[in-house]
Amino acid sequence: MDFSDTPEEAEFRAEARNWLSANATLKPQDPSAMTAAERGRPETIAAAQAWQAKKADGGWACITWPEEYGGRAATAIQNVIWNQEEARYDTPPNVFTIGQGMLGPTIMTHGTPEQKSRYLPKMLRGEEIWCQLFSEPGAGSDLAGLRTASRRDEASGDWIINGQKIWTSGAHYSRWGMIVTRSDASVAKHAGITYFIVDMKSPGIEIRPIVQVNGATGFSEVFFTDVRIPDENRIGRVNDGWRGAITTLMNERSAIGSSGPIGPGFSELLALARATEHDGAPAIEDRATREQLADFYVRLQGLQYTRYRTITALSRGQTPGPQSSLGKLVSAPLRQKMASFAIELQGSSGALLSDEACQRAAWQDAYLSAPGGRLAGGTDEILRNIIAERVLGLPPEVRVDKNLAFQDIPTGPPNS
Repeated sequence: MDFSDTPEEAEFRAEARNWLSANATLKPQDPSAMTAAERGRPETIAAAQAWQAKKADGGWACITWPEEYGGRAATAIQNVIWNQEEARYDTPPNVFTIGQGMLGPTIMTHGTPEQKSRYLPKMLRGEEIWCQLFSEPGAGSDLAGLRTASRRDEASGDWIINGQKIWTSGAHYSRWGMIVTRSDASVAKHAGITYFIVDMKSPGIEIRPIVQVNGATGFSEVFFTDVRIPDENRIGRVNDGWRGAITTLMNERSAIGSSGPIGPGFSELLALARATEHDGAPAIEDRATREQLADFYVRLQGLQYTRYRTITALSRGQTPGPQSSLGKLVSAPLRQKMASFAIELQGSSGALLSDEACQRAAWQDAYLSAPGGRLAGGTDEILRNIIAERVLGLPPEVRVDKNLAFQDIPTGPPNS
């Protein structure tokens, strides 16, 4: 690993730092983590949009996008450097990851010139927020098992959508969505899918926010009843939507991985151990507490150095290895364990979930949010399958439904 910037990288870092110092303020020494509920508030969304517009005006929005779409064709390592520098400043949360990191690249790859000119500029500036309408109650890890139906109205040329999506992040404040639908059930499940852009204010769309255990409503159920989508909003060819879906999914893990961890980290945990008492003394003086803190620190450093390997590969123009899947598989459960330990340190006050609680209940919020982090961008089980098949070369799982027509795939319990 090489920890030093090349001369070109150092020049880029200085340019980024100069712009940020002129347009933002550094984070305080002891920042308080924003809760999941706060991230979805209207005032937070408005602040994020204003910051995104300022970055766009300065040439720092979506820097890896091609110049023709408003970016600056920055390299992957330049994007890493920008994210490192921006993270040092007190800025609103990024609510644009789904659109800019996942759906924008899909439109660039599979969209028409008209779609690119209509949607990408406003996406880049944060004027229009996007959501991803993929998962369904019976089609999560096996996305190709989706059942939300689309059929062509031959009279108007529109498509009529009926069905349900679930776990849709930001649906309640998104202007547009990208949806995959079942357009032909007579062919194999991967072959009968069509991909669309959908106006989230269309008649027939019902958005039901899911109230999570931490009080946040970041996810929603979305119901479609005879929703009309013009054919001009179709992405790619009819029944070839799986190709676009794969493009989105390939960008999903990269986008989630590059956004960095959300919530409190080791410095906040260390501060908590110093501030709380155990048997009349600071918890940090307890041997078992110090051992657990050391274990967390070592594991976090392992993750950090794994990320450094990725950064080094990017800096050398190489393709990173399987570190992203390995990193997420380790980091998501680790942060859940850290949050659980922090709540134990707080004793009975660990049951509080309010601004008056220790560290504004950041750890309580992190613990309650952690299970979602183990699902987003690939569950623990899916990541283990990826590592087993693509890294270790183990045989893939048997797929008996691979060549069956979707309508012939058995569903539900067998007949008695």
